[in-house]
Amino acid sequence: MDIRQPANSKDAKHYTTDRLLEEFHISGLFAPDQIKRVYSHIDRIITMGFCPSQKAQELGENLDINANLGTSYFLERRELGVIKVGGSGTITVDGEVFKMGKEDGLYVGQGIKEVVFASDDASNPAKFYTLSAPAHCNYPNKHIEIAKAKQVPAGEDAMANKRVIYQFLHPEVLETCQLSMGLTKLAEGNVWNTMPSHTHERRMEVYFYYNLSDDGVVFHMMGEPTETRHIIMRNEEAVISPSWSIHSGVGTQAYTFIWGMVGENKTFTDMDHIPMKKLR
Repeated sequence: MDIRQPANSKDAKHYTTDRLLEEFHISGLFAPDQIKRVYSHIDRIITMGFCPSQKAQELGENLDINANLGTSYFLERRELGVIKVGGSGTITVDGEVFKMGKEDGLYVGQGIKEVVFASDDASNPAKFYTLSAPAHCNYPNKHIEIAKAKQVPAGEDAMANKRVIYQFLHPEVLETCQLSMGLTKLAEGNVWNTMPSHTHERRMEVYFYYNLSDDGVVFHMMGEPTETRHIIMRNEEAVISPSWSIHSGVGTQAYTFIWGMVGENKTFTDMDHIPMKKLR
């Protein structure tokens, strides 16, 4: 488990590019038959990537659960959200098998003891992008096909930010303790995931960018509104975005990103918009 401590906004003003990457950037999420886990002290969110090829992978595999989480099993005091990219596969939750189609989501409630990820084809393994947050009670497990996610059109071609927001773990779709999760698809020729930018004073967020070409990048904007910075993001990389940081990004092409939020509430529209004239 890679542990990331919180970063103070005053300190972040002085970070070099290497330090920004060290604190916020997550790469190598989908090495076949390896498990990547990053535990952030910011709201105790855990970002994980599972890519089972030759064998299935269990949620707590090769992890000292008690030493890292202080519990006897991974989801004893946590909930889990998954969105699958890559090849087809399954997730088995305490014996119940969920067949995961392209960009399907799954919510796994607090108290589940065993979660197993598997691919249908070792030559084209599934990639399970996964977030976990502390939870106080159990809500039912639920498989959410992307066609059944709540779809919210946003933006316009004239602003280069036309997109569709797919809400999976969202109060209008299912109940969770605090984890919200979904994905956003940009229309062809559009590059901004949101602008004007905003902050989430009451929630933090993790972004995962994908559907980028080998030479495509996203400039993920972060920092305080008057002290902006950027991190270069490539295909299938994630970034931790603290509450004090702006949320925005622009790519060299259209792309898709998965967003996940935890914090004080689950209100998707609870954000503080930043007037363009205040950005520096």
